[in-house]
Amino acid sequence: MAMSCDHPDLLPLEVALQRLWDALPAPALPDVRAERDDPATDRAAMDGVALRADEGRAPRRVLGTLFAGDDPSAFKVTPGTAVRIMTGAALPAGADAILPVEQLRATAGFIHPLADPQTGDHVRVRGDQARAGDLLLPAGMPLNAARVGLLAQEGLPLPLRRRIRVGVASTGDELVPHPAPYQIRDSNGPMLAALAHTLGAKVDLRSALPDDPPALANALRNPGDIRILLTSGGVSMGEHDHLPTVLKDLGATILFHRIRLKPGKPMLAALLGDLLVLGLPGNPASAYLNALLFLSQALARLEGRAAPDPWRRARLTASVKNKGDRPLLHPCRLVDGQLEPLPGKGSADLITLARADACAWIDQGGLDAGVKTRWLPLP
Repeated sequence: MAMSCDHPDLLPLEVALQRLWDALPAPALPDVRAERDDPATDRAAMDGVALRADEGRAPRRVLGTLFAGDDPSAFKVTPGTAVRIMTGAALPAGADAILPVEQLRATAGFIHPLADPQTGDHVRVRGDQARAGDLLLPAGMPLNAARVGLLAQEGLPLPLRRRIRVGVASTGDELVPHPAPYQIRDSNGPMLAALAHTLGAKVDLRSALPDDPPALANALRNPGDIRILLTSGGVSMGEHDHLPTVLKDLGATILFHRIRLKPGKPMLAALLGDLLVLGLPGNPASAYLNALLFLSQALARLEGRAAPDPWRRARLTASVKNKGDRPLLHPCRLVDGQLEPLPGKGSADLITLARADACAWIDQGGLDAGVKTRWLPLP
C-alpha cells in the first residue's frame, strides 16, 4: 500500500481561514445612535390626499399639494378640506390619514373618497422606526452598503473605503518570456492579477522573482505601496523553496504553512509588519484556488466587510475518486444546476481549470454520482 506523504498536523481549511481573519485588523463601526426621531415627523407612505378620517366619504376641497421635502406649515387641514400629498412628504397639521390615489375620484378643485379612511392609514408615524438616542447598531459590526447608508442618514462621518492594493509576483528561475522545453512562461502572475482584480483589489503585477534568497528578501523588505503580496511558488519542500525561511529570517509572523487541501497543501500566510504575504503554491490550479479562498478572506477583513461565504451546493453528475488524505477541489462544469466533473490531470493542469466554472469539494475516498456536495464558483 502506498504511504501518504501528508502529515497529521496539516491545518484544515476552515481553521486556516479563521486564523487569517483573526490576524488582520479591520475597520469597524462605532456605536450608531439615532440623531433624531425616525421619521422626524409624520409622513405619507403613499401618494394620495391627506385628510381628516372622521369625515368619512364626504367631499373635500383641495388646498394644494405637498411633495417630499416641502414645508407642511403652508397648509392646515380643516373640516371639508384635504391636501394632495406625495410619498415621503410631511403630513400637514389637522390631517390624520392618507387616502391613496386609487381610492378617490377627483373633480374640479375637490376629491371624493371611494373608501372610508381610518385614522393612521398610510401614515409613517414620527419615531416609528427609532427615537432620538436609540442604539441602531452596536460597535464592531462590519461595514456593508446598508450600514454606510445608515451612517449617512444619521449625519455621521462616512468611512473612507479604498480598494486594497495587492502586489502579484511569481517566483522561479524557470519563468522566462521565450521558454526552452525545460522552461515555462509566467502564467500564474497574469492569472492571479486578473483574479485579484475580479475580487475587487487594486493590482500591481510585478516581474517574476528569481530563486535567490537575497533578491527575495529585498523584495519583501521593500514591497512598495501594497497591503498584500501574492507570490506563487517557493513554499514547498524543494531546495529552491526559499520563501518560508526568508520570511522567518526577516522576523515575519507565520500564520500557517501547509493546509489540508488538494490542491494547495503548501499554502503559506505570514505578516511582515503591516504586509500580508500569501505564499501560494506554484502549480496553477493550486495558486488559483488558494488565492480565491484566502485573498477574498483577507480583502473582506481589511475592508471591514463580513467574512465571505462562497460555497454553494449541487449534485454531481458522475462519481469522483479521491485517494488522498486531503479533501479535493475537483474542476467541474455547472450544467443545468448540477456539477459535471471534468477529467483533470492534477494541480498543474491549467487547461482543465480554464475550462471549468466550478470546483466541487470531494471528501477523502471520493463521492458517488447524485451526491450533493459544496462547490466554489470560479470567477
